[in-house]
Amino acid sequence: MSNVNDPSAAGAPEPPDPPGRASRYAWVGTAASAILFAAALAVLWQILGEVKLADVQAAFRNAAREQIALALFFTAVSYTLLTAYDALALRQLKLKIPYRTTALASFTSYAVSFTLGFPLVTAAGVRYWIYAPRGVPAGKVASLTLIAGLTFLLGMGTVVGIGLIWQASAIAAINHLGVFANRLIGVAVLVAIGFYLYWIGAKPRAVRVKRFRLEMPTLPVSLGQILLGIGDVCAASAVLYVLLPQGHGISFETFAAVYAFACILGIASHAPGGLGVFEATILLAFWRLPYDGLIGALFLFRLCYYLLPFVIAVALLGAYEISRRLNAWRANVERNEAE
Repeated sequence: MSNVNDPSAAGAPEPPDPPGRASRYAWVGTAASAILFAAALAVLWQILGEVKLADVQAAFRNAAREQIALALFFTAVSYTLLTAYDALALRQLKLKIPYRTTALASFTSYAVSFTLGFPLVTAAGVRYWIYAPRGVPAGKVASLTLIAGLTFLLGMGTVVGIGLIWQASAIAAINHLGVFANRLIGVAVLVAIGFYLYWIGAKPRAVRVKRFRLEMPTLPVSLGQILLGIGDVCAASAVLYVLLPQGHGISFETFAAVYAFACILGIASHAPGGLGVFEATILLAFWRLPYDGLIGALFLFRLCYYLLPFVIAVALLGAYEISRRLNAWRANVERNEAE
């Protein structure tokens, strides 16, 4: 096990960049995110204008218990796989943390960041809250968050690339691009992932984010990340897939690829949980389905995959903090009695 208090370890602070150099073009990303979010809201508003509240309520009532049960099951599978993201990252960083702590940190950080947005801030904050008492410094938590985030993106990118190649014809009917164009984009995505794997496999890599030097995952860890990410994306997309109106006729492979693409756009928008952007993408992609049933499925998806885990995460964090303070109080009382 590495010495997590060693300031020379990867993740230790480094001198910050000269003032103004790093932030000179920071407004470009912010402006792009704002434009994407505004465009998605405009599309969503136009679509919602064609939907009647009574139709949405009927879609909720028509959702079978089996659909809700399956959605909750796949939600549990997805969040269980998310705990493996942290476990894999901790292995890369050579940190030994009990799985119950890893599971708590992973589940709560994802449930909170999915709902509140800005994962690099919210997820890292929740992780630091839980890992810091275990002796994990801020730099290591930042590295862990980066590695876990890469797992998420690698899985989604792989699903998108494979989907564009394997289901090129079906996706062409959705995005109105030619079959060849879809396959070309899919190949480009997979080549980019392959180049990344070659880059990190050549030698140990690290990146600097402000004053932290963050370790990049090794090649074996990255291959594990891709497998985990694919499993998680498939489980998460299955939550919405099983909630779709009956008789939709959409293959799961096609749906998973579109779902992953919608998630990537949602992440790029920096909207909490991709709110608005994700829904607009799904509604545009599957415009042949009745809007009332599709919107009902999207609402149920938000409840199952975002709201319910968020409520559970907040309760767990509250119980964790109360337990930690009680243990500290008892330890202090016992120390005073011993003296």
